[in-house]
Amino acid sequence: MIITALDFEKPGKQQGFLQVPYSHNLGGWANVLIPITVITHGKGPTVLVLGGNHGDEYQGQIAAMKLARELAPEMVRGRIVLIPSLNFPAARASTRLSPLDGMNMNRAFPGQPEGAVTSQIAHYLTTVLFPLSDVVIDIHSGGRSMEFVPCSTMHLVSDREQRARMFDAMLAWNSDFAFLYADIAGTGLLPVEAENQGKLVVTTEMGGGECIPAAVHRVTQSGLRNVLIHVGVLKGRKHTRASLGLPPVILTQGLQREDYLLAPESGVLEIATDLGATVRRGQIVGFIHHLERPDRAPEAIVAQSSGYFICMRAPCLTQQGDCVAVIAQRVSARQVLKA
Repeated sequence: MIITALDFEKPGKQQGFLQVPYSHNLGGWANVLIPITVITHGKGPTVLVLGGNHGDEYQGQIAAMKLARELAPEMVRGRIVLIPSLNFPAARASTRLSPLDGMNMNRAFPGQPEGAVTSQIAHYLTTVLFPLSDVVIDIHSGGRSMEFVPCSTMHLVSDREQRARMFDAMLAWNSDFAFLYADIAGTGLLPVEAENQGKLVVTTEMGGGECIPAAVHRVTQSGLRNVLIHVGVLKGRKHTRASLGLPPVILTQGLQREDYLLAPESGVLEIATDLGATVRRGQIVGFIHHLERPDRAPEAIVAQSSGYFICMRAPCLTQQGDCVAVIAQRVSARQVLKA
């Protein structure tokens, strides 16, 4: 159902739209138009760069938009496909979920060709763009709901050769932290679908919130370019943390459900630990205060494992069951690659 006027095999730089059929009360023949840029030059890998999987995460959207403007064909070896705002309706509304169908793009895969708008987009990636690609880069942040230590991330895929390639690409982002994560909130993730198709998948959690510091934009944009150089699709000199005068990456993982702390009650969240700090099992990392009963003692949020306080909830007002913190354990490269 999705169409585009772009020719993915044509050399040069093309900019246009993915057109997704959508009818609403005042538009019987409407389409959602998702901006897309394709840059092709010579032989090399095909890399799909995605921002805005969740509409309220703008770090990746800005980084991809800048590349779409700045890259010229002669800078490329192979093909780069850039979709800055994948969930375009959500990006325009600054929401995590699509306002058109209420769906979470990152739970919509593999999608349906004649489903809701979000499902159609997922199906197009599953059947057209992923098979076309060698590398998939899906740039996330915490959006309005979470604040992360900026980190490159990956799943611990079972295929060892694929895992090693993903690991090297994750480290090429040159963020201070790298994070291996687990899925505790359902299936249908975009990275999982790409991984299942054998792709080299790189993901991130680049901070969060609506006020994005310049330092976070810098690591998002420089990291993206460095990964593109690392996989061979962008010309240039690859940098390492050592060549930049930076200490080794802090490699962490959160693979157990207890690493993801959920609010036991609704109320107002007080974070009591600095983001990026080390914590020990049993340590109080926050409190839930009771709006209706200020006389009640707050509910303590207790770390169930020792490690780094890598992520915290951004809004203070919290509902029971919301994830309020993530504790990640330090791990070695050998443990990751041999696990």
